[in-house]
Amino acid sequence: MSIPQSGGGPIEHYEQLAEYLAAGCKPREDWRIGTEHEKFGYCKDTHRPLPYAGERSILAILEGLRDGHGWAPLEEGGNLIGLTKDGANISLEPGGQLELSGAPLETIHETCDEVNAHLADVKNIADRIGVGFIGLGAAPEWTHEDMPMMPKGRYKLMDSYMQKVGTMGRVMMRRTCTVQVNLDFSSEADMVKKMRVAIAMQPIATALFSNSPFFEGKPNGHKSWRARVWRDLDAARTGMVPFVFDEGFGFDRWVEYALDVPMYFVYRDGEYIDALGQSFRDFLKRELPALPGETPTLSDWADHLTTLFPEARVKKFIEMRGADGGPWRRLCALPAFWVGLTYDQTALDAAWDMVKGWDTETREALRVAASLDGMAAKVGNLSMIDLVREAVAMSEAGLKARARPGAGGLIPDETHFLNALKDSIETGHSPADELLDCYNGAWDGDLSRIYGAFSY
Repeated sequence: MSIPQSGGGPIEHYEQLAEYLAAGCKPREDWRIGTEHEKFGYCKDTHRPLPYAGERSILAILEGLRDGHGWAPLEEGGNLIGLTKDGANISLEPGGQLELSGAPLETIHETCDEVNAHLADVKNIADRIGVGFIGLGAAPEWTHEDMPMMPKGRYKLMDSYMQKVGTMGRVMMRRTCTVQVNLDFSSEADMVKKMRVAIAMQPIATALFSNSPFFEGKPNGHKSWRARVWRDLDAARTGMVPFVFDEGFGFDRWVEYALDVPMYFVYRDGEYIDALGQSFRDFLKRELPALPGETPTLSDWADHLTTLFPEARVKKFIEMRGADGGPWRRLCALPAFWVGLTYDQTALDAAWDMVKGWDTETREALRVAASLDGMAAKVGNLSMIDLVREAVAMSEAGLKARARPGAGGLIPDETHFLNALKDSIETGHSPADELLDCYNGAWDGDLSRIYGAFSY
C-alpha cells in the first residue's frame, strides 16, 4: 500500500480536487509504466511467515537492501518500514508482504529488468538468512493468527475499521498479494475510455492471472481467492464502480466518488491521526472532528485517494488492480497485457468495442465468475477463454504497433512478454489450475511442496 504523500499546499477551493487529477495528463511521448508486485516471505525450514524483526525477518531483508544495494531508508516511529531509490519504492503490506513499487519506465523491457534485479537482490539476502519468497495471490497455509502486523500506523487504524465494514478486510491485509500496473492518460477523454476498458476487462485479468486456489492448507473452491476476498471487504471503497460508464463521467465525478468514501486518517508530523469514518467533505469545510479548524492540503487529498480500492482507480494515473500475485513471467506479462491494450489507440478502441455493450450486471457477473472458475468461467453467452483469447490478441497487436525494441534492438518489440499468457490460452490453464494439478497429482495433497516448487 501507498507511502504517505507529500508536496501539496492547502486546498483553497473545490476545483483543486479535480485539477489535482487532471495534472496527470501527459502527452503520449511522456507516458510511462509503473509496475508493482507483492510477495510472501517465509522461513525455509519451517515454512512460517516472517516476523517484522529478528534474525530471519522482514527487517533483515530491508536492512540488507539498504546496506548492500544502495536503498535509502523510510522510517516511521523509529522503525524501518520502507526504502526508496531511483524513483522506485519498497514498502510493506500489513502482514509483511514485501512490495516493489517500480519506477515509471518507458518500456516493458525496462520494467522487466527492474523486476529481475529486485528479485535477484532480495534472493541474495534471503538465501544468506534461510528465507524464501513466493508469488501467490493468497497465503496457502497460514492462519490469521500466524500473520504479524507491520508497525505502521496506517495499518493499525485500517485493521480496526475493517472489522466493522465487511468480513474479509483483515484477510486482504494480511494474507493476499497482487501485481498491478500504473499507466498514464493524455486527457480527460483518454482517461475515461481507459477507465471504462480497465474496469470492464479486470475480470479477464483476474482469470488470466488467477493464482490463489489454496487457503489455510486446502483448496478453497476458487481459482482466485484473492479476488473473492475483495468482494466482501468494504463496499464503500471497492468493486466495479458502475458510475464510470455513466454519461458525463470524468475527473469531477471521480472526485465526488472519492468524497463519498469515508476517511481512514490524516498524516501529520510522522503520525497517523485517526479519522476513521469521517468525511473529507467536512475536512474541506474545516470541520473534520479529528482536526477541527484545520485546512486540508493536496497531500491529504492524495493520501485519501490511496484509500479507494476499486478494481481500477484514478490518481494522477490509472492503476490496474485485478490480478493475483504470481510467478516471475507473470510479473512482466501483467504490464505487457495492459500496455498493449491501452497505449495503442487502435487496440484501445478495439477493446472498448468488445466491452461497451456489457451492462452493470454482466460486468459484475464476470467478476464473480473469474474469481470462482478462472479461465473456465462462463456468463450467459460469454466464455472467459474466448474473452481472454481476444484480449491477448488485441494486446499483442498493440505492442507490435508500439514497436518498442529491447536488447539493443535485437528484440523488435514487447510482444514476447505475453508468451506466458499465450501458453495459458493454449492449455486453458491459469497458474491456479497448474497448482491444483500439482496438488492433486505429484504432490499427493502435500501443500508444503508449493514452497520448493514455486518460490522465486
